[in-house]
Amino acid sequence: METSVYAIISDGGFQYRVEEGLVFDVQRKEVGEGTQSIQFDRVLMVGDLGDDPKVGRPVVEGAKVIAGVVNEFKAPKVIIRKFNRRKGYSLKKGHRQKLLKVRVEKIELA
Repeated sequence: METSVYAIISDGGFQYRVEEGLVFDVQRKEVGEGTQSIQFDRVLMVGDLGDDPKVGRPVVEGAKVIAGVVNEFKAPKVIIRKFNRRKGYSLKKGHRQKLLKVRVEKIELA
């Protein structure tokens, strides 16, 4: 069985377990025109399936995850409804969150 390095990163209030080659969605960031990679510096834990993990307090010093931007898209629409019975009040709003799809290229340690 091949051992693979994984990391747990924190970004935008969410935590993600990532490995090299994994494609996942994160909240949209302001990336420059033509930027093809994003660096995640808040690495909470780095582990290898064969070794003990390195746990940060709160982050692992010198560790970073480099990911390439695949595309930018909008999530499915979320409908918000408010309603008060017998008062003639109803409200309907919609929202679509903008997301980035990224692919993990490399997990680096110090």
